[in-house]
Amino acid sequence: MPAAPVESGPSRAHRQVGDFHRAYGLPMRDEPTAGVGSDQALLRQALIEEEVGELADAVRAGDVVGVADALADIVYVAYGTAHVYGIDLDAVLDEVHASNMTKLGADGRPVRRADGKVLKGPHYRPPDIAAVLGQGARAGGGVTLD
Repeated sequence: MPAAPVESGPSRAHRQVGDFHRAYGLPMRDEPTAGVGSDQALLRQALIEEEVGELADAVRAGDVVGVADALADIVYVAYGTAHVYGIDLDAVLDEVHASNMTKLGADGRPVRRADGKVLKGPHYRPPDIAAVLGQGARAGGGVTLD
């Protein structure tokens, strides 16, 4: 079976959420920055928390449709938040994936916690997100989050 083609350019999710932000006049940045303003920072946090709460409700109710809806909303809001902060989330996800693939144990097998979580093996390499964000990344004033 041939290998799947490598996608170039922004992912479909990145493009779709960008279309939404442009259509509704929502903030978007081209360069990474933490300086989005406290109102935006708090709003983005609240939106993500709201969607995670909906996921928890759906899980408790055993509602797979609700789980799917909440997961899609979490991804959508996460991509929107990345647009607000000027973060290329696709590139960050690629870096996190590459890092996660280094978690194998010395014997080449996954190392797992009792609950099934994959743990970091001896060859683990943490993601270098700062390098992905590059020289354009700017710090901003912190925000007090409740």
